Amino acid sequence: MADLKEQVERLKMNVRVFKAFLKDTIYQKRWTEERLELASQMRHVVYKAEDIIDAFMMQPAADSETKSYFTRASGSGTQAKLLRGIARDVETIGANVRRIYSKMNSTDDHFANLNLIGDGGPPGSKVPLLQQGNVVGFEDEAEMLIEYLLEETQQLDVVSIVGMPGLGKTTLAGKIFRDPVIQYKFPVRIWVYISQEFKKKDVFLAILRQFERMDEGMYCKSDQELAQLVAAHLRRENFLIVMDDIWTSADWYKLQIALLESTKKGKVLITTRHVEVAQHANRRRIPHNLRLLTQNESWLLLQYEVFARPECPPELEFLGKLIAEQCCGLPLAIVVIGGILTKKFKATDNMSRNVHAWTRVSENISTYLDEDPERRMAKTIALSYDKLPYHLRACFLYFGIFPEGFEIPVQKLIRMWIAEGFVQQNVDLSLEAVAEDYLEELINRNLLTVDKRRFKGGIKTCRIHNMLRAFCKNEARSKKENFLQEVKRYDGEFEPSVTSLETCRRLCIHSDVLKFLSSQPHGPRLHSFVCFSKENITLEGQDISTIPAAFKMLRVLETMSIKFARIPSNMDHLLHLRYLTLSLNVESLPEYFSKFCNLQTLIIYTTSRTLEIKANIWKMIHLNLLKTNASANMPKIEKSSKANEYLQTLDGISPQSCKKELFERARNLKKLGIRGQLAVLLDDNNRSFNLAKLGYLVELKLQNDVCINPPSRCQLHGLPSPFKFPPKLKTLTLSYTSLDCVHISILGMLEKLEVLKLKDKAFMGDCWEVGRTRFPSLKFLHIGRTNLVTWVALGHHFPKLRSLELHNCDQLREIPIGLADAPYFLALDLCHSKLAVASAKKIQKAKQKKQEEQNPLFNGFKLSVFPPEE
Repeated sequence: MADLKEQVERLKMNVRVFKAFLKDTIYQKRWTEERLELASQMRHVVYKAEDIIDAFMMQPAADSETKSYFTRASGSGTQAKLLRGIARDVETIGANVRRIYSKMNSTDDHFANLNLIGDGGPPGSKVPLLQQGNVVGFEDEAEMLIEYLLEETQQLDVVSIVGMPGLGKTTLAGKIFRDPVIQYKFPVRIWVYISQEFKKKDVFLAILRQFERMDEGMYCKSDQELAQLVAAHLRRENFLIVMDDIWTSADWYKLQIALLESTKKGKVLITTRHVEVAQHANRRRIPHNLRLLTQNESWLLLQYEVFARPECPPELEFLGKLIAEQCCGLPLAIVVIGGILTKKFKATDNMSRNVHAWTRVSENISTYLDEDPERRMAKTIALSYDKLPYHLRACFLYFGIFPEGFEIPVQKLIRMWIAEGFVQQNVDLSLEAVAEDYLEELINRNLLTVDKRRFKGGIKTCRIHNMLRAFCKNEARSKKENFLQEVKRYDGEFEPSVTSLETCRRLCIHSDVLKFLSSQPHGPRLHSFVCFSKENITLEGQDISTIPAAFKMLRVLETMSIKFARIPSNMDHLLHLRYLTLSLNVESLPEYFSKFCNLQTLIIYTTSRTLEIKANIWKMIHLNLLKTNASANMPKIEKSSKANEYLQTLDGISPQSCKKELFERARNLKKLGIRGQLAVLLDDNNRSFNLAKLGYLVELKLQNDVCINPPSRCQLHGLPSPFKFPPKLKTLTLSYTSLDCVHISILGMLEKLEVLKLKDKAFMGDCWEVGRTRFPSLKFLHIGRTNLVTWVALGHHFPKLRSLELHNCDQLREIPIGLADAPYFLALDLCHSKLAVASAKKIQKAKQKKQEEQNPLFNGFKLSVFPPEE
């Protein structure tokens, strides 16, 4: 047994070495098929080794939570059989390790003897410049950028075009470069393409070709000498330099040495995929983010590509518009699919053949994009992917797990990343903070778009363009990666087939879920099963146990769109789970959930109003988040239960569970949601509600369950004293509390409160007079579904207010005009609050007047009204 333990430890060390090799392979400039194949083999071995290590480490939990693994290993025949299997697997892996080590050494020796010249990168990584072709939809953007370039400035001016791969940055720059006004203004115009592995010398020489004859002496000059020559020439000229496709800020800094001494006559136009590059190039000018084409522009461009003019046969118009729409506004995708359609369109043929061919294209755009012989779409995106740091590659490919067009909740995404092991530890930051940095970096590289932001600026939801998602899927399912498979049904058969899941690591399915599960799939190495189906799916009978039986190594199980009629009886087999989301028709969570000692995220949605948690959550030592839509009764806490240092979110616990013992063991809580009959808990005479010792708690949600009989039993008569609230509380949400308006003043005494959401009858009463109360730190106020008629307040009551939302306040006559004096008040959002619109416009007018007076604290006021006025 000791020998087996030693072998597993050695296997762990080899996995770390192999991962380092894989990381190193990504940055190799000398790519060969041999090395890529070796990396593929190594990745397969790493996957297998991780499975063996997981199986070995989980044996103690499978048998007993208290006994040592080694003291009982020989006591069970089944246990011994499992261990012998692990030992055989370790031996097999060891042989593969030795074989690959041997090949690594011989391969690296071979590399050492090579003398290669070039930029490096994987074969075929270069994409040629887009040819001058049909330019649609850039007229307004070109006009704006030309105005920027014609502005008089006191120093060198840099204008940036930023956008995702294939958006047309180079095409737009080319349109500007050829514009007659630009040609007249800038007699010297130079276009330089910046490759991923460019050399300063090559760029300087490309510029100097406009001024001098290139001889041997010029090529022998140092970078510094060339930079001085470039600067000397540019100082005398009205010039425009287009630097196309700059990849990093470091690249820009290498080149600007030759431009800094240029006069105010010079302009530089750069295109880049990275927001950070544009920001560093010119901090005085906001980068121009290139937009996607509209549906009309997409359809117009597609017609130009196929028919050379906007004249589509009527029989093909509907299909053509459908195809253009599925390109989601990405010009390169439209150009590529246009080339495919051109080959399939025969003007002299029977039109029905054209209709049939175009119909097939409309049914699977991504497949036909791959038919492009030049693979322009894939190569363009691959340039960005190949430039990603190692730690971001898995995070990016993971977006292939979500359905097309899906609005991705960022908190869900981050927790899934963490459960998968993609997020690296950082001594100064939490895993969640590191993951947020990863997400921001992918957004700054224009590989993702922000869909919704939180009030404080954090990202709430994001999206990935369909073409980028298709790339993620294709790359992830490749033999090289073997990272992710999406299950789809074609002509009655699943692809991949249920019999070919042996080596699959991650599986997503978003349609035909019941048929797939009833076909008895088997994935012994599957780590993730994810379903975001739009169908209403209910698992009953034998199907309920299919997932735990088929995929025993699961770490991530996301099945919110699948409703389980009951909890699977074999659920306790999934001891590797780190992330679990279930939708259930149950009233209790069984005790065996205590075995999930690796679980980090547990989200339970149930049709029941209450949920009895029988599992001892304090044995889930890594649990970070527990969330439910019911009122969850926590189990009685044993004196021997230890505190959980990782637990940061409890959302949906009942008022009866809010005991001193619970909060003593969850002292690091940051977010707390209490749901149920709050009357007793929030009574100021009750000592149960005292969250003052929760020093890290910053978000608190209180949702009152309404009593049908008698209603008075649930009525709240007030709020606890301010000193009973958490001292660092920044966000407070109240729902269905039906408090009298006078009690809202207590919340003004929470000095650090920045966000207050008074939702769904949180307070009732026809008049709220703020009076002497101030909300010193409040930045965001939401009032929803109330019978408020009159609101009396002044700007000094809300000195830091930035945003106000009024939803379903249909009786509110007017918003206090005095709020116009709140210096930071920037946004007012009205939804189904018709009577208050007139006063909202008065506030907007007052704010505009302040803008005209150039109030330095005022940066623009936004008024939003829904439904829009007729």
